[in-house]
Amino acid sequence: MTTPAHAIEVGAHLPSQDMVESAGQLRTAILANMDENKVVRLRVDDGQGEPEPVTLEPGLSKMLLNILSHLEKGEGVTFVPIQKRMTTQQAADVLNISRPHFVKLLEEGVLPFEKIGRHRRVLARDLFAYKRARDEERENALNELLRADGELY
Repeated sequence: MTTPAHAIEVGAHLPSQDMVESAGQLRTAILANMDENKVVRLRVDDGQGEPEPVTLEPGLSKMLLNILSHLEKGEGVTFVPIQKRMTTQQAADVLNISRPHFVKLLEEGVLPFEKIGRHRRVLARDLFAYKRARDEERENALNELLRADGELY
């Protein structure tokens, strides 16, 4: 995938072995300190040898666990701010489809876009909303197929 100029990359390459191990340790610490409401309470060194409490709200905990899970597997991670405009190639890469097919979706009105000169740009927010809806639709269709298949036996 081409990395948007405004994206934040975790390292220039895949995570090192040390990073993989650290991600696993932090993921384990977060899970071990998560309460029933998914709030995480940790104590970290304040730099002067004193423990300082840190509270991670459920949404942040979930996001960090997701990121750490990828890093722990040795996978690279790229962050794209939702208000940024993406090229058609970058957007197609996110959806794992060809750029011509993505352009066709845009021209069919499936996703909003704007033209800057002769180039189409898509807001990351709109792209990820479309991806979530598409993935949910696919999952529902698969579940329906599995349910129908189960009725046949």
